[in-house]
Amino acid sequence: MRQLTVEDFKAMLDNALTRIKEREEEFSRLDAVIGDGDHGTAMVTAMTVIHKTAQSGTEFKQMLGDMGMDVMMEVSGSTSTLLGAFFLGMSDHASGTELDAADVREMFEGGLANVCQQTQAKRGDKTMMDALIPAVEAMRACESDDIKEVMSAGAKAALEGAKSTISMKANFGRARNYGERSIGFADSGATSWSCMFEAFAEALR
Repeated sequence: MRQLTVEDFKAMLDNALTRIKEREEEFSRLDAVIGDGDHGTAMVTAMTVIHKTAQSGTEFKQMLGDMGMDVMMEVSGSTSTLLGAFFLGMSDHASGTELDAADVREMFEGGLANVCQQTQAKRGDKTMMDALIPAVEAMRACESDDIKEVMSAGAKAALEGAKSTISMKANFGRARNYGERSIGFADSGATSWSCMFEAFAEALR
C-alpha cells in the first residue's frame, strides 16, 4: 500500500471505534484498579465524536483538525484532551487527500509531539504514553514504503508497550498514590491506545 487516502483513514477510525466498543468493559475494569473505572466509557464517548466528525472530511489537515477540536470541545476529561491533542498534532503535519509512507510517519510523529505538550508523563510511568511512544518510534524506524507495514510495526510496538505496563508501578497522576498496588495490572490507557493502533493496522490488511 503506497498511498493512504482520506477514505482509508476513515476506515481505520471506523475499525478503531468498533474494537474500542468491544473492549469498553475491559478498559474500565483495568481503570478501576487505580482510577475511576470509567476509562472504557470515556474512550468510547471520545472516539464516537472523533469518528462522527471525520465522516465529513475531504482532506487530511482540515479533517484531523476538526476531529481534535470537536472531541476537546464536546467531551470533558483527560482522555478527550489527549486524543484531541493527538489528532490536532497530526493535522499540523498532514495535507492533501493522499499520504505516502513518509507522510504517514510524519503525521503520527506530529501527533505524539503535541501529546507531549499536554502531559508530562514519560515512557515507564504506566500511562498511555507506554503504548504511544513505542508505536511512533517503531513507525519511524520502519523504512518500508508500504503503509500497511509501517502501521503494523506501530501496532506491534504499542501492544508490547501496553503489556510492559503490567510490571510497572504507576508514577503519574492519581494512580501513583496506589504505589506497589498498581503493579500486576496493565494500564487502561496504554491498553486502549494499543487497541486503537492495532485497529488502525487491522483496517489496512
